Amino acid sequence: MSGAVSSLVIAVPAHDEAASLPAALRSIRRALAFDGLPGVRETHLVVAADACEDATAAVAARHGARVVEVAHGKAGAARAAAVEHALRLCRAPAEETWIVTTDADCVVRPSWLARQLEAAGQGWDCVLGTIRIAPLPPVPAALRVRHDAHYFADRAGPGWVHPHVHGANLGVRADAYRAAGGFPPVACGEDRALVEALPGTARVLRTDACPVLTSGRTTPRAPGGFGVFLRDLAGHDGRMRGVGPGTGHV
Repeated sequence: MSGAVSSLVIAVPAHDEAASLPAALRSIRRALAFDGLPGVRETHLVVAADACEDATAAVAARHGARVVEVAHGKAGAARAAAVEHALRLCRAPAEETWIVTTDADCVVRPSWLARQLEAAGQGWDCVLGTIRIAPLPPVPAALRVRHDAHYFADRAGPGWVHPHVHGANLGVRADAYRAAGGFPPVACGEDRALVEALPGTARVLRTDACPVLTSGRTTPRAPGGFGVFLRDLAGHDGRMRGVGPGTGHV
C-alpha cells in the first residue's frame, strides 16, 4: 500500500527556549536538505512560542521558521497550535500530508525526515520513534545507566518494537491526526493521548531506526516531562512516577 506525501509539516512547541532552539532548527534544516525528500512539494516548519518571556519567537524567525505565538502554558496546546498553523498553509489533501513533531531542546539526525517519509510511503499512518539523551548538558554516568536500563528494558535484539511514545520523535498522517482529534490541550502526555485516540485501522510503526537526541537537563519546562522523569530517577529512592520520557516541553 502506497502513502505518497506531497506536503510536510514540522511542528515544534517551545517555552523559553531561545538558548536551545538554534541547534534544534539547524538540525531540522539539515534533515530537510537530506536527499532532497523526493515527492515533497511543500514544507512548513512552525514553532509555537508558548508563554515565552525570552527571545524564542525572534530566534525561531531568524532561523527561518514560521512562528505562532500563544499563551497556553501547556505542551499539548502549543504542539497543536503549531500543527494547525501549518496545516492551514498546506495545499495537499490530508491523506498526502505528513506531520512530524519534535521539541525545542532536541537535535534530529539528517536522515530523520527521510526515514519518516519512507515509512509514510510504505503506508504507515503513524511513526513512533525513540530518543537518546544528548551529551550536553552532561548527565551523571550513574543516572544515564539507570535511565538506559529502564528505557531499553524490553529490547531483545534488532528490530526492537519499543513501547515508547515521544512528541520529540513522532510522525502522523494528517487524516489520521484529524480522525484522532489532534493533540489535546494538556500540560503533558498529549503525544500518548493522540496515539491512543488513533482509529483502530491506523497502522502504527514503532521503530528505533532514527532516534532523536533530547536534553538531559533536570530543570523541566513542563510538569511530568522528561526533566521530571530524570529528576525522579536521580532520587535516592529511585522512584518513578510512570512518566514516559520525552513528553511535553522538556
